[in-house]
Amino acid sequence: MKNSLDLRKITVAGVLSAVAVVLGITPFGIIPWFSGASITIMHVPVIIAAILEGPIVGMIVGLIFGVSSLIKAAVQPLGILDPYFTNPLVSVLPRILIGLVTWAIYRGIKRWELPAVIIASVLGSLTNTILVVGSLGLFANINWEEMLGISYWPLFGTIFVANGVPEAIGAALITTAVVVAWKRLDRGKKSSNLADISDEETE
Repeated sequence: MKNSLDLRKITVAGVLSAVAVVLGITPFGIIPWFSGASITIMHVPVIIAAILEGPIVGMIVGLIFGVSSLIKAAVQPLGILDPYFTNPLVSVLPRILIGLVTWAIYRGIKRWELPAVIIASVLGSLTNTILVVGSLGLFANINWEEMLGISYWPLFGTIFVANGVPEAIGAALITTAVVVAWKRLDRGKKSSNLADISDEETE
């Protein structure tokens, strides 16, 4: 049984990592947006992985997400901030932490299954926004007013509202649909509601 579970985790990690890579090399993964940043749905596979298979799988997919972002920023920058994503403290570390944060939130409120998925998805997505923009402020030597005509904290608020909120809403919608479908398939049910699924430990 343990070998079967390990194989499942490896399979899910591989599939969702592949999805993250595909999203990273297509216009659907990282979409140019105003304020010099990008809207991304690449973090969604990380959130799904963490909810379905736990923190290790979530962090592995997050690592692939981050490395893909770093490579894309290096070879095909889309916005004026993208070159700074060649720093792994900006592009990789925050994305690894998405999986950990998402899993911790989901695990903490898992008894309310559907709300847990939605809340974990939203906060996991906002983790991406907050940590990435925060890392730009901490680790990137940027003269914000010279580059964008705005100081860091007002820019942080702008990106949070203009990028973070839409990404969080999208993440919740996509993740909930995928998790419901996956659990329905996993349990062999013709119809399913997350509220009907009994509690199950996610290691």
